[in-house]
Amino acid sequence: MKNVAIIDYGVGNLRSVQRGIERAGATPIITADPEEIQSSAGIILPGVGAFREGMEMLGTLQPVVCDVAGDTPLLGICLGMQMLMEWSEERGVHRGLELIPGIVTRFPHCPPMKVPHMGWNTIRKESDDPLLEGLSREEYVYFVHSYYVTTLTQCTIATTEYLRPFSSAIHRDGIYGVQFHPEKSGAVGLQLLKNFIDLL
Repeated sequence: MKNVAIIDYGVGNLRSVQRGIERAGATPIITADPEEIQSSAGIILPGVGAFREGMEMLGTLQPVVCDVAGDTPLLGICLGMQMLMEWSEERGVHRGLELIPGIVTRFPHCPPMKVPHMGWNTIRKESDDPLLEGLSREEYVYFVHSYYVTTLTQCTIATTEYLRPFSSAIHRDGIYGVQFHPEKSGAVGLQLLKNFIDLL
Protein backbone atom coordinates (compact mmCIF):
# COMPACT_ATOMS: atom_id res chain seq x y z
CA MET A 1 0.00 0.00 0.00
CA LYS A 2 1.04 3.60 -0.55
CA ASN A 3 2.50 5.52 2.37
CA VAL A 4 0.81 8.79 3.32
CA ALA A 5 2.64 11.11 5.72
CA ILE A 6 0.36 12.86 8.22
CA ILE A 7 2.42 15.78 9.45
CA ASP A 8 2.63 15.83 13.25
CA TYR A 9 3.27 19.38 14.43
CA GLY A 10 1.24 19.31 17.63
CA VAL A 11 -2.03 20.61 16.17
CA GLY A 12 -5.13 18.55 15.43
CA ASN A 13 -6.62 15.11 15.97
CA LEU A 14 -4.13 12.98 14.08
CA ARG A 15 -5.68 9.66 15.09
CA SER A 16 -8.99 10.31 13.34
CA VAL A 17 -7.11 11.28 10.16
CA GLN A 18 -4.97 8.16 10.55
CA ARG A 19 -8.05 5.95 10.75
CA GLY A 20 -9.57 7.67 7.73
CA ILE A 21 -6.46 7.00 5.63
CA GLU A 22 -6.41 3.36 6.77
CA ARG A 23 -10.06 2.92 5.76
CA ALA A 24 -9.30 4.57 2.42
CA GLY A 25 -6.67 1.94 1.65
CA ALA A 26 -3.26 3.50 2.33
CA THR A 27 -0.65 3.25 5.08
CA PRO A 28 -0.64 6.37 7.28
CA ILE A 29 2.61 7.51 8.89
CA ILE A 30 2.25 10.13 11.61
CA THR A 31 5.56 11.94 11.46
CA ALA A 32 7.57 15.11 11.97
CA ASP A 33 10.62 13.59 10.25
CA PRO A 34 11.55 15.54 7.08
CA GLU A 35 12.95 12.41 5.41
CA GLU A 36 9.74 10.45 6.00
CA ILE A 37 7.70 13.37 4.67
CA GLN A 38 9.89 13.69 1.58
CA SER A 39 9.80 9.95 0.82
CA SER A 40 6.03 9.46 1.19
CA ALA A 41 3.71 9.04 -1.79
CA GLY A 42 1.32 11.66 -0.39
CA ILE A 43 1.20 14.22 2.41
CA ILE A 44 -1.63 15.37 4.65
CA LEU A 45 -1.38 18.65 6.56
CA PRO A 46 -4.11 18.44 9.23
CA GLY A 47 -4.89 21.10 11.78
CA VAL A 48 -7.36 22.47 14.31
CA GLY A 49 -7.06 25.83 16.02
CA ALA A 50 -5.61 29.25 15.27
CA PHE A 51 -3.60 30.15 12.17
CA ARG A 52 -0.67 31.91 13.86
CA GLU A 53 -0.10 29.09 16.34
CA GLY A 54 -0.38 26.52 13.54
CA MET A 55 2.33 28.24 11.49
CA GLU A 56 4.54 28.63 14.56
CA MET A 57 4.12 24.98 15.51
CA LEU A 58 4.90 23.86 11.95
CA GLY A 59 8.16 25.78 12.39
CA THR A 60 11.14 24.20 10.63
CA LEU A 61 8.83 21.90 8.66
CA GLN A 62 7.51 24.88 6.66
CA PRO A 63 10.28 24.74 4.01
CA VAL A 64 10.01 20.94 3.89
CA VAL A 65 6.30 21.17 3.04
CA CYS A 66 6.92 23.91 0.46
CA ASP A 67 9.76 21.96 -1.18
CA VAL A 68 7.77 18.75 -1.70
CA ALA A 69 4.33 20.28 -2.39
CA GLY A 70 3.24 19.76 -5.95
CA ASP A 71 5.84 17.10 -6.74
CA THR A 72 4.17 15.03 -4.02
CA PRO A 73 0.37 15.40 -3.75
CA LEU A 74 -0.56 17.35 -0.63
CA LEU A 75 -3.94 17.61 1.11
CA GLY A 76 -4.55 20.32 3.71
CA ILE A 77 -7.49 19.70 6.05
CA CYS A 78 -9.32 22.51 7.93
CA LEU A 79 -6.58 24.72 9.42
CA GLY A 80 -4.16 22.84 7.15
CA MET A 81 -6.06 24.18 4.12
CA GLN A 82 -5.97 27.73 5.49
CA MET A 83 -2.21 27.50 6.04
CA LEU A 84 -1.74 26.89 2.30
CA MET A 85 -2.86 30.48 1.68
CA GLU A 86 -0.79 33.66 1.41
CA TRP A 87 -1.95 35.19 4.68
CA SER A 88 -4.60 35.19 7.41
CA GLU A 89 -6.15 38.00 9.42
CA GLU A 90 -6.74 35.78 12.46
CA ARG A 91 -5.38 37.60 15.55
CA GLY A 92 -3.43 40.01 13.37
CA VAL A 93 -2.01 39.54 9.88
CA HIS A 94 0.14 36.41 9.50
CA ARG A 95 1.84 34.86 6.48
CA GLY A 96 0.93 31.37 5.38
CA LEU A 97 2.84 28.87 3.25
CA GLU A 98 1.87 30.83 0.11
CA LEU A 99 1.32 27.68 -1.94
CA ILE A 100 -2.09 28.81 -3.21
CA PRO A 101 -3.09 32.45 -3.75
CA GLY A 102 -5.71 33.60 -1.28
CA ILE A 103 -6.54 34.98 2.12
CA VAL A 104 -8.19 33.76 5.32
CA THR A 105 -10.91 35.98 6.81
CA ARG A 106 -13.27 35.74 9.78
CA PHE A 107 -16.96 35.20 9.17
CA PRO A 108 -18.94 38.41 9.70
CA HIS A 109 -20.99 38.94 12.86
CA CYS A 110 -24.59 38.40 11.71
CA PRO A 111 -26.93 37.33 14.55
CA PRO A 112 -28.71 35.01 14.97
CA MET A 113 -26.23 33.03 12.83
CA LYS A 114 -23.43 31.68 14.98
CA VAL A 115 -19.68 31.62 14.53
CA PRO A 116 -17.95 29.18 14.43
CA HIS A 117 -19.61 27.47 11.49
CA MET A 118 -20.08 24.07 13.11
CA GLY A 119 -21.87 20.96 11.90
CA TRP A 120 -23.08 19.50 8.63
CA ASN A 121 -23.41 21.70 5.56
CA THR A 122 -23.45 21.36 1.79
CA ILE A 123 -20.52 21.50 -0.57
CA ARG A 124 -21.29 22.24 -4.22
CA LYS A 125 -18.91 20.95 -6.87
CA GLU A 126 -17.59 23.73 -9.10
CA SER A 127 -15.44 21.51 -11.31
CA ASP A 128 -14.87 17.86 -12.25
CA ASP A 129 -11.68 17.71 -10.24
CA PRO A 130 -10.46 14.15 -9.57
CA LEU A 131 -10.45 14.82 -5.82
CA LEU A 132 -14.25 14.95 -6.02
CA GLU A 133 -14.68 11.96 -8.34
CA GLY A 134 -17.79 9.92 -7.56
CA LEU A 135 -19.44 12.66 -5.49
CA SER A 136 -22.79 14.18 -6.40
CA ARG A 137 -23.07 17.84 -7.39
CA GLU A 138 -24.02 18.57 -3.77
CA GLU A 139 -22.97 16.59 -0.70
CA TYR A 140 -23.13 17.05 3.07
CA VAL A 141 -19.88 17.20 5.05
CA TYR A 142 -18.81 18.23 8.54
CA PHE A 143 -17.34 21.67 9.31
CA VAL A 144 -15.84 23.39 12.36
CA HIS A 145 -14.28 26.81 11.65
CA SER A 146 -14.58 30.54 12.33
CA TYR A 147 -12.44 31.72 9.40
CA TYR A 148 -12.87 31.00 5.69
CA VAL A 149 -10.73 31.03 2.54
CA THR A 150 -11.10 33.34 -0.44
CA THR A 151 -9.04 32.26 -3.44
CA LEU A 152 -9.06 32.40 -7.23
CA THR A 153 -12.03 30.93 -9.09
CA GLN A 154 -9.71 28.60 -10.99
CA CYS A 155 -8.41 27.21 -7.68
CA THR A 156 -11.90 26.60 -6.22
CA ILE A 157 -13.28 23.12 -6.84
CA ALA A 158 -16.17 23.29 -4.32
CA THR A 159 -18.05 26.05 -2.53
CA THR A 160 -20.25 26.31 0.54
CA GLU A 161 -22.73 28.92 1.78
CA TYR A 162 -22.59 30.09 5.39
CA LEU A 163 -23.20 33.79 5.96
CA ARG A 164 -21.53 34.16 2.54
CA PRO A 165 -20.17 31.86 -0.19
CA PHE A 166 -16.64 30.55 0.43
CA SER A 167 -14.19 28.08 -1.07
CA SER A 168 -14.61 24.78 0.76
CA ALA A 169 -12.30 22.70 -1.48
CA ILE A 170 -9.35 23.95 -3.51
CA HIS A 171 -6.72 22.63 -5.92
CA ARG A 172 -3.66 24.01 -7.63
CA ASP A 173 -0.83 21.99 -9.19
CA GLY A 174 -1.14 18.87 -7.04
CA ILE A 175 -1.87 20.87 -3.88
CA TYR A 176 -5.36 20.29 -2.44
CA GLY A 177 -7.27 21.66 0.51
CA VAL A 178 -10.63 21.02 2.14
CA GLN A 179 -12.13 23.26 4.82
CA PHE A 180 -14.30 20.44 6.16
CA HIS A 181 -13.18 17.26 7.93
CA PRO A 182 -13.33 14.28 5.55
CA GLU A 183 -12.41 11.93 8.38
CA LYS A 184 -15.65 13.00 10.13
CA SER A 185 -17.85 13.18 7.02
CA GLY A 186 -18.94 9.58 6.63
CA ALA A 187 -19.07 7.94 3.21
CA VAL A 188 -18.51 11.25 1.38
CA GLY A 189 -15.32 11.95 3.29
CA LEU A 190 -14.08 8.40 2.79
CA GLN A 191 -14.65 8.70 -0.96
CA LEU A 192 -12.65 11.93 -1.02
CA LEU A 193 -9.75 10.31 0.86
CA LYS A 194 -9.84 7.36 -1.54
CA ASN A 195 -9.74 9.81 -4.44
CA PHE A 196 -6.70 11.51 -2.93
CA ILE A 197 -4.94 8.17 -2.58
CA ASP A 198 -5.77 7.35 -6.21
CA LEU A 199 -3.86 10.51 -7.20
CA LEU A 200 -0.64 9.25 -5.63
